[in-house]
Amino acid sequence: MHEMSIVVSIVEIAEDEAKKVLAERISELELDIGTVSGIELDALNFAFESVKYKTMLKNAEIKINIIQAKSKCEDCSFEYKTDNVYNLCPKCNSYRTHIIQGKEMKVKSVTVD
Repeated sequence: MHEMSIVVSIVEIAEDEAKKVLAERISELELDIGTVSGIELDALNFAFESVKYKTMLKNAEIKINIIQAKSKCEDCSFEYKTDNVYNLCPKCNSYRTHIIQGKEMKVKSVTVD
């Protein structure tokens, strides 16, 4: 479960930012996670619940924004929603496509008290 190591890194990032402004606790953490990022959301939530009690995020609300993946065809420039990293362009059937959105995993904001 690589989500546990991801959560530990997110907590470190959030606490480092909170300490820069001399905050005592983090009240909200907002994340952007893409649908093809490889992150299992149930495992991520479980990891947060397991880790946050001994951190500044003890009572924090964790908000997760799901970023729908989009691909773009290099041949016809068509952009389309996808749930797969490897797929054909639905317009021209080209294999020359690439993900332009949806692989994100970032800390969007940290709200402190």
